[in-house]
Amino acid sequence: MVPRRFVLVGVGLMLTVAACGGGEMTLNEYVERVEAILDRGMQQYMELVASPQGEVLVAEGERLADFTPRQLQAALEQVVEIQAEALGAASAIEPPELIADLHELFFRELPIAELAARAGTATDWEDLSDSPEMAAYRAGLVGDKQVCADFQAKLDATEERGDFADTPWIPSDMKEIVDAAIGCSDLPKHPEDSYRPPTTTVP
Repeated sequence: MVPRRFVLVGVGLMLTVAACGGGEMTLNEYVERVEAILDRGMQQYMELVASPQGEVLVAEGERLADFTPRQLQAALEQVVEIQAEALGAASAIEPPELIADLHELFFRELPIAELAARAGTATDWEDLSDSPEMAAYRAGLVGDKQVCADFQAKLDATEERGDFADTPWIPSDMKEIVDAAIGCSDLPKHPEDSYRPPTTTVP
């Protein structure tokens, strides 16, 4: 499946600072800009998934037999367009200097286009499942799960220390924002099995 993470990621980095001074964009301003991009990307993605053309994006196991890799290609190409629009909007944001590196990290392009291209040439699901492009995709999901785990650990630590006590929307609201951006709750339990037909097993 394609979790929401592959549309847009990006605001877990804001836990690293409580405020920014000078003439830079403030933390709240940054949040507002990111949320606007996120909302549009999510709306587009959810509309796609709800359509007949997008059902393949969330197909797993036996349900894959109802679709073909070519159908996955067509759906992923639409996801690529959504991602490109989101990343283009994010590139217009000048983040506070203290989080510039993290902004670039979290708004990185993900290998959806490569997976879509490979899906277009795959003879069947087994062929696609064994491809380097699928391996890279699954590795990305594994990395996402680690990002979510690391964020949760940091969130727990800040709650224990009482950090951000003067910033009411952190950390309670931050968890919801990050989950929406990264898609932690949507990540598969076993990323290594994404788009893996039930007749195959992990080596």
